[in-house]
Amino acid sequence: MPREAELSVNERAFVLEALKEDVRLDGRSLDAFRDVRIAFGDEYGTADVSMGKTRALARISASITAPNPDRKFDGIFTITTELSPMAAPHFEIGRQTDAEAHLSLLLDRSIRRSSALSTESLCLVAGSKVWLLVCTIHILDHDGDLLSAACIAAIAALSHFRIPDTSIHGGELTVYSAQERNPIPLALLHWPFCVSFAVFEGGEKMIVDAALREEQCSEGEVVVTANKSGEICAISKQGGVPTDALVLLGCVDTAVEKVRVLDEIVRKALDLDATQRDVGGLMAELRAENAR
Repeated sequence: MPREAELSVNERAFVLEALKEDVRLDGRSLDAFRDVRIAFGDEYGTADVSMGKTRALARISASITAPNPDRKFDGIFTITTELSPMAAPHFEIGRQTDAEAHLSLLLDRSIRRSSALSTESLCLVAGSKVWLLVCTIHILDHDGDLLSAACIAAIAALSHFRIPDTSIHGGELTVYSAQERNPIPLALLHWPFCVSFAVFEGGEKMIVDAALREEQCSEGEVVVTANKSGEICAISKQGGVPTDALVLLGCVDTAVEKVRVLDEIVRKALDLDATQRDVGGLMAELRAENAR
C-alpha cells in the first residue's frame, strides 16, 4: 500500500521553527480556521464543504427497512466515509486505512452517539418498518483536518435533507412523492461540530485546524466536539505526548467559541440555498404561466 509522502528534514524544521514564533505557513493565527465554503447540490441532502484545500462531500440517502430487534421504535442512522486516491495518492479504493477507520469512529461518536438526530422520528411502523438513513462522506481533497471538514459536511447535509412524507391508513403505509406532498426536514436535536487541535512543544502549544504539513509535524491530536449551546459531546486524544488538564480546558473553551462560528456559517449557507430555491421555483412558475 502506498504511504503518505513524508516531509523532508528541512520542511519539518521550517514548520516547527515558524510555530515557535507563533507563525503558520498560511498566515493564520494559532486558533483560526481556514475559510469554510459550503455548496449544496440540486437534490436535498448533498453538501460540498471546503476548508482551504481540504474538501469533503456528504450525501444523505434514505430507504425503508426493518428495525433492529432491540430498538423496535427507532430508525437506523449510519455514517460511512470514503477516502479515495483522488483525495491523496496513499488512499486505496476498497481498502480501509487506519485513517479512514479513525475518521469514521470519531464522526460516529460525535454525531450519532451524541443523538444529534432523533432516531425515534425515523420510525414508521413500530417493530416493522423504519427509515434507514445513511450519511456517506466522500473525501475529495486532503490537506489536513479531515475530521472538521467531514463533520461540517455531515451536519450541513443532514440539515439540508428532506425525507418523504408518509401516512398509515388501515395498517397500510403510504410513502408520498415530492409531487404529492412536500418532503419534511429531519428531526435534528442539535448540531455538533468537531474542532481539531494539533499538539506541539510537548503539549504546551495547540493549533486549530492544522493543514497537512502541520499535521505531519505534530506530536498528537486533541478533538473536542460541542454544539453552540456549549454542551460537550465528545473529547478525544489520539496518542502523542501527555497533555496537561488546564491545556485541555483551554481547548474546550476555544472549541466552544469556534463551534458557534461554524454553526452560524452553516445556517447562513442553508438560508442562502433556501432563498435561491424559492427564487428558482418562482421563476419556473412564471415561465409556466407565460407559456400558457
